[in-house]
Amino acid sequence: MQLIRGIHNIRPEHRGCVLTIGNFDGVHLGHQAVLAQVRAQAQARGLPAMVMTFEPQPQELFQPDRAPARLTNLREKHDALAQQGIERHLVVHFNQRFANQPARDFIEQVLVAQLGVKFLVVGDDFRFGKGREGDFTMLQQAGRELGFEVVDTQSYRRQQERVSSTATRRALAAGDFAQAEALLGRAYAFQGRVVHGQKKGRTIGYPTANIQLKRLHSPLQGVFAVQVQINDGKMYAGVANIGRRPTLNGKQMQIEVHLFDFNGDLYGQQLRVIPKQFIRAEQRFADFRQLQQQIAADTAVAWQSLKHLI
Repeated sequence: MQLIRGIHNIRPEHRGCVLTIGNFDGVHLGHQAVLAQVRAQAQARGLPAMVMTFEPQPQELFQPDRAPARLTNLREKHDALAQQGIERHLVVHFNQRFANQPARDFIEQVLVAQLGVKFLVVGDDFRFGKGREGDFTMLQQAGRELGFEVVDTQSYRRQQERVSSTATRRALAAGDFAQAEALLGRAYAFQGRVVHGQKKGRTIGYPTANIQLKRLHSPLQGVFAVQVQINDGKMYAGVANIGRRPTLNGKQMQIEVHLFDFNGDLYGQQLRVIPKQFIRAEQRFADFRQLQQQIAADTAVAWQSLKHLI
């Protein structure tokens, strides 16, 4: 799948597409139903299927303290969209300048002149442009005038429950990973590249791989039993802390994961971390010795939780 970073990188060869616009956080089963419709319309017209998303997501710009936790960072979202057969992913840098663009300019200059949209799928509550003046009705009217069709995304339901990013966050917060998997159509996972940390864990027999979450808010915080997939595809059981490491005065949200029965160098590798069971909330310890004792206890709990998978 082709990644187009920013409207300024749209090229003449990108004109002509079937497009959907949205956050697509999590790319859950509801999103997948929309993407299937986009693919079908694209195939019928002999055009590429394209998704437009925003970085940061709009609420993260306007209300960062109240913005929901991100289920997927940019890379995770891009990979999930690719798995759904989308051919082009346009990531729009969402800032005040873009938000203040007149709605009609967005339609004429971006959707029509640059992208050449022939069929557009958006939520009927989609708002855009300065003062949120643009809406679904405006898009439909512009479509009739400028030559593209507009349809709305309909809520996808599983056993009468609306499949949504909010429902998925709720399941994760409750530690119900089976429910989250049912809503997503796949196991929930974090992806990221292993970076250098403070290397404290190796001094007490628990070396960890450190992964930055690259999101404003995390949907999970605490200590978890996890499965980890490394670059060669092999899976390992482990224990992970997702948070800021308060005992070590950490500032950034990150994952520290200790793999059982692994010997090797993980620096630079792209890992997939799948939480399987919540163990405890993150907490500050009085000293490093207490932290070491708690890590040993957490490791024992995680081992018991995952031993049937080892």
